[in-house]
Amino acid sequence: MLPSGVLTWFRRSSVIVLASVVSAGAAAGQSKQGIQPQKLAPYVSSPQPIVVKMLEIAGLKSGETLFDLGCGDGRIVATAAKEFGAKAVGVELSPALARRAREAVESLGLQQQVKIIEGDMMAVDLSGADVVALYLLTEANEQLRPKLERELKPGARVVSLEFRIKGWKPARVEKVEAHRHPYTIYLYQWPQK
Repeated sequence: MLPSGVLTWFRRSSVIVLASVVSAGAAAGQSKQGIQPQKLAPYVSSPQPIVVKMLEIAGLKSGETLFDLGCGDGRIVATAAKEFGAKAVGVELSPALARRAREAVESLGLQQQVKIIEGDMMAVDLSGADVVALYLLTEANEQLRPKLERELKPGARVVSLEFRIKGWKPARVEKVEAHRHPYTIYLYQWPQK
């Protein structure tokens, strides 16, 4: 359970903005992979009980490294560090959300365990990830899939809230509820079997 100050901060942080997956240098109109910039996922905060359940389903352990792609306000990386003893890297394109995530990490004193990268998730090296957390649309997961296949190390897990990774078979699918809303959590293992 998170301290009440953390929960209060997260409750105040419910904002909806649009995030897009483009590199900081995409002024020329394309990301590093040649994909036209487009809005792929709205930012919608994950309820805290769902965050905890995602990390439990992923089997996140103390000392492991979690990457949250599209980390929003930082609640998943903060929870991974504070409650699970993991190291965490949050990647967020939106400067405002990246700033909020950094502020959350600093307010919790987690700067040694958590790093927030403001930038394109497609440009971040995922080879050090034990767990990758996603709350992206199916289309975004589809664009991200080749990168995951290239960079994930054997034994890595991917936990995705609500949206499948097309072409991958989940090792586990769990339906959970928070705030009277049903959620589906998909767990994938790499390599796929």
